[in-house]
Parts: sequence; structure tokens; C-alpha cells
Amino acid sequence: MLIGVDGNEANVSNRVGTGQYTYYLLKHWQKQASSELSFRIYLSSPPKDWLPKKNPYFEYVHFGPKKLWTQIALPIKLFWEKETPDVFFSPAHYAPRIAKTKTVVAIHDLAYLTHPKEFRAIDQKQLSSWTKYSVRKAKKVIAVSHNTKNDLIDFYQLPEEKITVIHNGFDHRRFHPNLTKSNIKNIKEKYQIDGDYLVYLGTLQPRKNIESLIRAFPEIIRKNPNTKLVVIGKKGWLYSTVFSLVQKLNLEKKVIFTDFVPDEEVPFLIAGAQIFVLPSLYEGFGITALEAMACGVPVVVSRVSSLPEVVGDAGLYVDNPKNYAQIAKQINKILADSSLAKKLTKKGINQSKKFSWEKCAEKTLEEIKNTALLV
Repeated sequence: MLIGVDGNEANVSNRVGTGQYTYYLLKHWQKQASSELSFRIYLSSPPKDWLPKKNPYFEYVHFGPKKLWTQIALPIKLFWEKETPDVFFSPAHYAPRIAKTKTVVAIHDLAYLTHPKEFRAIDQKQLSSWTKYSVRKAKKVIAVSHNTKNDLIDFYQLPEEKITVIHNGFDHRRFHPNLTKSNIKNIKEKYQIDGDYLVYLGTLQPRKNIESLIRAFPEIIRKNPNTKLVVIGKKGWLYSTVFSLVQKLNLEKKVIFTDFVPDEEVPFLIAGAQIFVLPSLYEGFGITALEAMACGVPVVVSRVSSLPEVVGDAGLYVDNPKNYAQIAKQINKILADSSLAKKLTKKGINQSKKFSWEKCAEKTLEEIKNTALLV
């Protein structure tokens, strides 16, 4: 069986979200490649050094043009190949247009439909129309959470039996509760973080609701004056108001923006924090909360979308993420009660053990293989 995969999301610097998802699936599948099961990874540019090494049953092909790659270049390539894949997997919403190959597409979230005003108009339009085409064309759709599955049914009227829920995972070797304290200390020094801090990790964009977290911070430092807020993540879109709000509230010395942080440093920044906070308006899954729990850090998250699926009873919830007083209350509750913090730490570590990239990759591969056998 030959499986084709769009590997572009994993072939970029500063991987986040779907990039990490694609990378870890490829990493696992490379080990499964054999004479009975081979993989062809399609790219719009040459494979970077960090991708899994090619072998006789795990190959890369790259071609252009890059513009509208999934809509033009990829379908043409699939049409003219002598040996076409038995099934093609798109890990990030967009399936190749027109191609006759059976497709499986993974959908991570439908935030562009649930919160359209949080996106630039051109991005919202493209995500909406291209995803609609992809999920309707696909033989099978993989949703990373039950919440995403329900959104697919509601917005695209997909039949329930067409959708399989396969939860994301995380890297157990990088995120765990026994990270070296000296490494934590060194990373904190690199980013000039003194003392106690809360941490947020994610792209700076409106639906992450970072503004509400910043508005909550004066109340947090009123009771915990030595606490800082560390915001880890690259700039996404419509983020300028976040920085202006910090200035307006005179929090420049209390809020630290690291921008993008290399993968190897992220676990130590999380592990050094008192609390991990994710006040999102919507999440397709919530890997960062999972990573924080695995590091033994208590989490405060919004009670929205998929986050209750991921966190379970291992964190504290904010029922209305726009209510920054609620955010402050839940954070202060943990900071004031060491026994509660320890309880949440233990629960979080246990909850995180339910998820792994190995499970995700194996279940996804099984779904793809089954789809290849469909008539």
C-alpha cells in the first residue's frame, strides 16, 4: 500500500499547531514504513534537515509552484504520476482539488466559523471555502476532538459516520515532571525572568483572549505583587492591541513577551511557572494545556470548546473567558492554596498520561489504511 501525505506543515521553521501534529505523525510513520506499507511525502520545497530521514519505503518529492500548491501543483502531480498513492492524507484542512485519489483530511478546529471576526477577511474566506471543499470530497475526516466533530456536523452538515475523533498527543520525552532544575534556572535567566511567574503559550491572535488575561493581571499582582506573566508565542494576526494594553495598564515590567521560543526551551519555561493559563475563546484541542499538565504545572483554562475534553477534572475553569475577574479569581485561588496546587499537579500528570503522539499516529494510520480499502 502506498500512502501519500502533504508534509508541508512539518517542513517549516518555528513549527506550531498543525506543524507539530504533522511532524510527529511523519516521525512515527517513518518507523512503520516497509515493503508492504510505503509513504510518499509531497512538499512544495526541499525537505529540511529535521524531517524524518528518507528510506526505500519513505520518500520525499518536492515541486512547485508554491502559490495555490494544494489547488494546482499537487493535483497535477498526482494526475501524471505513474504510481499514484492508494490514499492521500492531508493533515491540515486542505485536500488536493480535482485529484481522483481517495483522501483523508484532518480538521483541527473551525474557529474561522465560530469566531469569524477574529480572523482577517481574506483568511476567513479561504479557510471556510477550501475546508468545505476538502471535507465534502474526502472519504474520511479526522477530527482532533469531539468538539471539532460536532462543529463539522453543525457547519458542514457532514454525516456523523464520516468523522473519526482521534485526539492529539504530546512529546512525553520533552514534557514531564522531572525536568532538571538547573536547566529551568538557565532558561529563566536567558529570558530575564526573575522569581515567580504565570505562563501562557500560544500564537498571539484574538481568539486566544490574551487581552482578558492581561486585564486580570492587576488584580493578580494586587494579592501577589512579586508574580510576573510570561507570554510565549510568535505574533499571529491582530495582535497589536495586546502590546498597547500592557502599556496602558503600566505592566511593562510585569509582562514578558518572549516571541517564538525554540522547542527545546519550551518545557523548561513551562515547568518553571506557578500556573499555566489558557483563557481561549475557542480551541480545537489544546495541546499546550496538556504539555503543562505533563510538566506538573497546575492549569487554569476556559470552559469552552475542546478544553474540558483535554483537561478533565485536573484544572480550574473560567466559565466566561471574557470576564477577567473570573480569570483572576481562579488564578489567585491556586496561588493562595498550596494544597490545591499540589492536588491539581497530581491530577494533571495522571490526565496527561491518557494522550500520546504514538497513539495518535497509530490510530490515524489505521484510519488511512482502512480508507484505502474502501470501494
